[in-house]
Amino acid sequence: MEKTISRKKFETRQIAVVGMLSAISIVLGASGVGFIPLPMAKATIMHIPVIIGAILEGPLVGMAAGLIFGIFSIVQNMMNPSLLSFAFLNPIVSVLPRMLIGITSHYSHQISFIKNKILKIAISAVVGTLTNTIGVLGLIYLIYAGAFAQAMNIDVSEAGTAILGIAVTNAPGEILVSVLLSIPIVMAVRKMLKK
Repeated sequence: MEKTISRKKFETRQIAVVGMLSAISIVLGASGVGFIPLPMAKATIMHIPVIIGAILEGPLVGMAAGLIFGIFSIVQNMMNPSLLSFAFLNPIVSVLPRMLIGITSHYSHQISFIKNKILKIAISAVVGTLTNTIGVLGLIYLIYAGAFAQAMNIDVSEAGTAILGIAVTNAPGEILVSVLLSIPIVMAVRKMLKK
């Protein structure tokens, strides 16, 4: 009986966290604040709630937050198209890598030989951000190299280099913001929850 009650509380808390992170993602996505327009693609900060959810509540919560992020990526590209919107309308490109952020962020945070809590959060933030960047851009290359080259008005043989250029442009800023926001938020929530 006691186990059932504590299990229900745990599930209730997880549902509440997913709801809170989903609300943050919806605000970021609907307002456009979560997507930063750049010449060739949009940089994002919408992966941060996914990382935070995965660190605090596990991979399933992170995956649920990633699902919301991915759906909003589709919506954003329908409502405010960019040069690469054709690729982001495909859930394999826009949803799958975002859900994987929850898994990679959680398990990179579980690395046992790293004891420092701040370092663990920073590593998770870096890994989660790279999961998003490499996953999305890698899938664009694998599925849409020809269409990408045509949209960019380049030869298809240059598509890989151009996509790598987007990654090199977007990733450092996204990583920095992710680390700088994830550490204080996770630490503050843990302090509140005494976790």
